[in-house]
Amino acid sequence: MSLMQYKKGLIMGVANERSIAWGIAKILADNGAQLAFSYQNEGFKKRLTPLMNSIKTDKCFECDVSKASSDLNSIENMFENISTIWNEIDFVVHALAFSDKEELKGKYVTCSRENFLNSLDVSAFSFTRIAKSALPLMSSKGGSLLTLSYIGAERTTPNYNVMGVAKSALETSIKYLAMDLGKYNIRVNALSAGPVKTLAGAAISGARHVFRYSENVSPLKFNPQLKEIGSGALYLTSDLSSGVTGNVHHVDGGLHSVAIPKQENLE
Repeated sequence: MSLMQYKKGLIMGVANERSIAWGIAKILADNGAQLAFSYQNEGFKKRLTPLMNSIKTDKCFECDVSKASSDLNSIENMFENISTIWNEIDFVVHALAFSDKEELKGKYVTCSRENFLNSLDVSAFSFTRIAKSALPLMSSKGGSLLTLSYIGAERTTPNYNVMGVAKSALETSIKYLAMDLGKYNIRVNALSAGPVKTLAGAAISGARHVFRYSENVSPLKFNPQLKEIGSGALYLTSDLSSGVTGNVHHVDGGLHSVAIPKQENLE
């Protein structure tokens, strides 16, 4: 398959081989995409390097999205560095989120102001900064910007707390970005995956309960694997979705469509 042949793009947020970002990167590479990666610090780079080697790329750039535009490790500086190797890019995958794991417990009402601001900055506003910085590399023929969300943006889920608020802000951001960037033929979408056993997911208290519940009540009776999520991302970054923007695409076995589960699914 070569749906992504001749397409070049950036993957942000690979933590290890179980990351959703890596599942997406792998299927895009398998379909012919040329990939570059970002990493937050040297620790993440060490884990990223063997994964990049497995798909035969060495293009990676340090980027800490919490840094200001004047910082050498900032988003803006990273895209300037990318422009020295590629004249244009076709897609960016934003798989970045952060919140103090100690505050992803108990009640949202106890969230600190500092963690609220940090969570929204990294998890939501960074996508807007990325869209602005990617625009000069995409504007000649358009492209696709893709971010990751979760059902906690739409409805409450245990111990998701301020991350749900941040993901809700992120989902609203894609609508406004889609309107701003549509005239450049740049599509902006989110992929809302079901529960996945990742490093980020493990930080949320009560994750086992969420996995079991989702598996029991979702219409397809399973939690998605990286292959299903990667395939959804392949659709949203390829020309197959050329008419799709401002959309939240669910890959969650249908969990988002369930209001009140059947009684037998809870027994």
